[in-house]
Parts: sequence; structure tokens; C-alpha cells
Amino acid sequence: MTAADDTAGDDPLLEESLDWVARLKGGAPTRADVEALQRWRDQSPAHEEAFKAAARIFRNAGLAAGELADRPDAFGVAPVLHGNSRSVFARRAFLGGAVAAGAVGYLVVRPPLGMWPSLEELSADYRTGKGEQRKIAVSSDVSLELNTQTSIAMRSAPNETRIELISGEASVAAKRPSPKPFVMLAANGRISASHADFNARCLDGNVRVTCLNGTVDVTLDGKAVQLRSAEQVSYSSGGFEVTVPVDPSQVAAWQTGLLIFRDQTLADVVDEVNRYRSGKIIITNAELKLRVVNGTFQISKLGDFVLQVQQLFGAQARSLPGGVVLLG
Repeated sequence: MTAADDTAGDDPLLEESLDWVARLKGGAPTRADVEALQRWRDQSPAHEEAFKAAARIFRNAGLAAGELADRPDAFGVAPVLHGNSRSVFARRAFLGGAVAAGAVGYLVVRPPLGMWPSLEELSADYRTGKGEQRKIAVSSDVSLELNTQTSIAMRSAPNETRIELISGEASVAAKRPSPKPFVMLAANGRISASHADFNARCLDGNVRVTCLNGTVDVTLDGKAVQLRSAEQVSYSSGGFEVTVPVDPSQVAAWQTGLLIFRDQTLADVVDEVNRYRSGKIIITNAELKLRVVNGTFQISKLGDFVLQVQQLFGAQARSLPGGVVLLG
């Protein structure tokens, strides 16, 4: 029996949580599965903590995947499995074989069209849903405002306040009395600031950091960039892009309930609107994707967005189940 099985045996909620993780990671989860999980988590704070513990076990199991792969006896199976034995074996096989596969690249189940959160996002310490925003006091001198579909995890570090931006967008206000900076991890980079306001956005491994006030240091693969007020830098697995000047009020407009677009393609605008609006808008016409948009939209009124696109560009809209809209 594995350590995870020993722990779960002493904690029925953790055992159920491990089963949830195995179910979501081992198959093809549907929206109904994710909604059922959320109802289970909402039953009590203990259910929520048990799920987060199970997700941590899953992440840590990846470290042992190589060792398990070299131990064929680790997954010995009796001819017939009954009752709880079947459940324990499913978890054991999942945490071993499935995680071993995950170690070579398949770490997070990505739902189709990104229409619901991944398992990693669901296991975050703080998370917002579509259209939701939330303020968090990380410490007495650091506060966050989370934008729509944002997931944050607390990361322990000696003598340092550190969090990870798993996905989404957050505005940070850091007023540290000591020289030790506040640190945000995003993708493979590190963002740090002692006295600054900055906006960080991490979507599909692409990160964009904007200094709104003060100075912000961004480090990636041993290279560092320092941002001053109204400067922005982007990075991904390919490295840093060139630092550019920006309008801080446009970057932070979401905090006042607005989305401001200047000379952006309709494809990029729709990608952004999809982060706030329920369902999913898909542009099926290549020419329509390239149409240029200049405008300001109220987040609270994005339900009218499809109609506005139809009126502006003469597009045709077709609604499908699940809130999917095809624009062409």
C-alpha cells in the first residue's frame, strides 16, 4: 500500500478526494463532472481542504513517477477486486502509471475549448470564475485583485512572501517595509517588487507584466528585466520580448469594469471577451478575424457583444448548445 493510500485510509474525505482526482485525470471529464465536483467541495470547508490536499498529492506524485516506473511489483493486482480494494487500486494505478505519463508532458487535463477550469486551476488556493473579481490581502503589506478566471496558489518560502499565478490576471499592490520583496511566480518566470503596483497576466504559458507604479523586476532563465512605471514586458518558453511603453489606465481598466481595445483584431478581442462572458464565441470567417476594433466595452454588458459585432461588421451568428456562438 502506498503512503497516499495509508493517509486516505485514515481520512474518508481525502479518500473521496483522491477518487475525484483519479476520475478527472484518468478519463475525459465533462462539464457535469466538474460541476459535480464543485458541489462536493462546497459541502464544507473540510471537503474543500481535502480536495486541495489530494491535488497536492497528485502534483508531488510526479516526483516519484520515475521510481515507480522501475518497480513493476508496485502495481500487483489480485485476480478479483471487490469494494474498497477496487477504489484503492484505481488510485494507486492512477498515482503511479498515469502520473508517470504526466511526467513527460501530460500534467493537466485541458477541457475542450477551455470552457471550464483545468484540475490545476480547480486546486488553487484562490480562484475566480468567469466574470468574477476578488480582492485578497496576502499579508499586511501586499494585496491582490484577481480578475476573471484567475487561479492563485500560496507557495511557502523562508523569509519571503511568495505566490504562484497559475493562470489568469492579477493586480498587485506591494508596500513592503523591509528590503525583502514580494514574489510572484508565473510560468517559468519570477516577478518581484517591494514598493510597486503591477499587473500580471498568465495565459497558456504566455506571461505579460506591466508596471503601474514604482519598479518591478522580472527574471527568466537567469536573465532579468527591470520595469518602471508605464512599461510592459512579455515572456514565454522562448524567452523575453522587447520591453514596450503602455498606457497603465488601459491595462488596469478591468478593475473599473471596462475593457478597452485600441487597434486590435476582432480575433484578439473575442479571445479576451471569452474570458468574461459565459459560453464561447468562435469566429469561423478568416477575414472577420482580422477586422480592427477600437472601442470600450462594459464588462457587465458583454451579453450584448455578439449583437454589437453583427451590427458593426455585418456578421452572422449561430448559437449552439452549451453557450457556443459561431460568428461568420
